[in-house]
Amino acid sequence: MTTPQPALQNLTNLRLVELLTLDEIGALIRAASGRAPTGIRNRGIIVVAWRGGLRVQEFLGLYPRDLDPTNGTVNVVHGKGGRQRIVGLDPAAFAVVERWLDKRRELGLNGHQPVFCTLKGAPLKPSYIRALFPRLACRAGIEKRVHAHGLRHTHAAELAAENVPMNVIARQLGHRSVATTSRYIDHIQPTQVIETMRQRKWSL
Repeated sequence: MTTPQPALQNLTNLRLVELLTLDEIGALIRAASGRAPTGIRNRGIIVVAWRGGLRVQEFLGLYPRDLDPTNGTVNVVHGKGGRQRIVGLDPAAFAVVERWLDKRRELGLNGHQPVFCTLKGAPLKPSYIRALFPRLACRAGIEKRVHAHGLRHTHAAELAAENVPMNVIARQLGHRSVATTSRYIDHIQPTQVIETMRQRKWSL
């Protein structure tokens, strides 16, 4: 049996991504406690992965100084390939994150700890994130395969559906070229094609 070429394997993986609806994401957020400190933190993680389109290593590498709610920006210092970029984050998303920042201060944590850390200030491990999303999805009654990178795909698909220019989506996602983003969108968001086909009429 031959092994798929890397490029083909990447496309295959993209086809396996299941996008979440707005209702499903809302249920996922609500599945994390709105009162317990870990739940408040995990709500922030969901929102940054979804509304910011950040990769796991990117949001785990954030520090409080990287967040600028006034200007609506997040400074991604440790992007893929070591590349730094600035992404946008909407006020509602920042409000969720700032609730965790307030809770962090109550716990005696400061700017020396990553934004998303344990209650004692230790960095969270990617393995925790990998386990977190399926657990919350199960609690929310979501039967799709839910993972942090899937929220990044959902973010890209939503931007495409809102007719955001491809170069803007590319910069938000941290892609080096618009061509990469175009292929990315083509394989995760066939909604426009599907809707066009569904609306075609004919009769016997």
